[in-house]
Amino acid sequence: MHVLVLGGTAEARRLAELLAARLPEARVTTSLAGRVAAPRTPPGELRVGGFGGAGGLADWLRAHAVDAVVDATHPFAGTITGHAARAAALTGVPLLVLRRPGWRPVAGDDWHEAGSLAEAAALLPGLGGRVFLTTGRMDLAAFADAPDDLWFLVRSVEPPEPPYPARTETLLDRGPFTLDGERDVLARHRIDVLVTKDSGGAATAPKLTAAREAGLPVVVVRRPPVPDGVAVVADPEAALRWLTGG
Repeated sequence: MHVLVLGGTAEARRLAELLAARLPEARVTTSLAGRVAAPRTPPGELRVGGFGGAGGLADWLRAHAVDAVVDATHPFAGTITGHAARAAALTGVPLLVLRRPGWRPVAGDDWHEAGSLAEAAALLPGLGGRVFLTTGRMDLAAFADAPDDLWFLVRSVEPPEPPYPARTETLLDRGPFTLDGERDVLARHRIDVLVTKDSGGAATAPKLTAAREAGLPVVVVRRPPVPDGVAVVADPEAALRWLTGG
């Protein structure tokens, strides 16, 4: 069996580890987009870079005799998920989407949902002036034209590239993050509003707890939907069962 894992997440690495341990005879190729200079590499084979759209991915599946595809990309990697669904339809190769569950508000949360990054940016002037922006370095253009009285703390793994807001300070860090650490970030930078994507998972969730404790509003960008008709599971163990039929 040759499994292609569209990766870049902790879930993708975990699935590759499970396959290596429990299905050692399988060939596993993990594909990364190449946006991080020093990614955490999983077991098995590794390829880096795009496929050239749905057609290019379909050609790759045929050329490498892939038996199954697991899309374990970030919940907001909507483009590659769409390409994977189209390539699966073109080739007949089974496709599974592995998506960690999204976050849900609890008592005490002050959440403001946005359907896009542009909508999130438009909400900010009425919510606060010192913004903790945790949407990643690739999505800052939506906030580049923010009013001059807004100040942004941008956290990302690698330095962001323009365009980004004029009044920006960068915090280079990689999760998982601790609750004490998030409390310190909010207090030290006098943050009064948090912006995040609904990425789900535990690695970056402590910022939501810290914001709740501090009584801060949180702008939450909704994740894009999974294409119709595609099977979805919530964890690597379920993906393994789908791959092995058990």
